[in-house]
Amino acid sequence: MARVKTGVVRRKKHKKILKLARGFYSGRHKHFRKAKEQLERSLVYAYRDRRRKKREFRKLWIIRINAACRLNGLSYSRFMNGLKKAGIELDRKILADLAMNDSAGFTKIAEEVKKAL
Repeated sequence: MARVKTGVVRRKKHKKILKLARGFYSGRHKHFRKAKEQLERSLVYAYRDRRRKKREFRKLWIIRINAACRLNGLSYSRFMNGLKKAGIELDRKILADLAMNDSAGFTKIAEEVKKAL
């Protein structure tokens, strides 16, 4: 049986890792071992932060809604309770956008909420 060397396979594997490691600092994009270690770490960060991003946006939306509610004389919790009672089914993303870009529209919703409370 002939001996099989890994030249072509290894080069292909290394090139794949180094291609993914483009843009990394210093030897982390040049040297295979460093690139592989950094790439594994980077993929962990990417996985973690895809989930973290959702939390961050939800926090931001709540802050924006709360600020707009305070201008209309409500607290965030009373506003959200009033939305449910009034039967208004808008999610936090839409409410935050209204609070930022259409204060008149948000004020109308706040008035409806006050009536429901």
